[in-house]
Amino acid sequence: MKAAVITFPGSNCDRDLAVAFERAGFRVARVWHKDSDLPEGTDVVGIPGGFSYGDYLRCGAIAAQSPISAAVKAHAQKGGHVLGICNGFQVLTEMGLLPGALMRNASLKFLCKTVTLRVATAASAFTSGYAKGQEIRIPIAHHDGNYTIDADGLKRLQDQDRVAFAYAQNPNGSMGDIAGVLSENRRVLGMMPHPERAAEALHGSTDGAAIFAALMGGMALA
Repeated sequence: MKAAVITFPGSNCDRDLAVAFERAGFRVARVWHKDSDLPEGTDVVGIPGGFSYGDYLRCGAIAAQSPISAAVKAHAQKGGHVLGICNGFQVLTEMGLLPGALMRNASLKFLCKTVTLRVATAASAFTSGYAKGQEIRIPIAHHDGNYTIDADGLKRLQDQDRVAFAYAQNPNGSMGDIAGVLSENRRVLGMMPHPERAAEALHGSTDGAAIFAALMGGMALA
């Protein structure tokens, strides 16, 4: 299986994400934001955390218009898998691949700590390595992680079982305690916490590794 990890100016978790994919067994290609095509045979695209383009305008807004983003959107629209983490989640909402927006934290402060998440659904390629309701510990590091969506959109996410992860104790004001959401076809996941920073024992937790292992296992069987 092949993963493509995108690097924008200001990305700072791209190497971490590539290593997490590699540890799960993926062959990883690194892709620059000015590239116009994904590598042939790409199965999953990873959009990492960081501060793409310095977070000018809005977080993720400029990245969503970069040359590679058209290829990422086409990959998703053809049913390919995409994982956006932190700034990557912001980019996915700006691309229109996921609903809602990531606003300034309710505290108006940058948050960097490990939080407890509840797995809201196990019914996706990303979350099938967990049990529904399982609690896991994953780090967050964001200033604009307050997930916001209108009431009808929130109800659709909940009714369609598209909330992937929820905060056990809401750190940023996100509606519905949402930490991660899935696309309608369940093949695009955006999440604010950083599973790649909890993917091996030296990180102090391996709770995030199940996302990458589940992707690898599910794709290999597909």
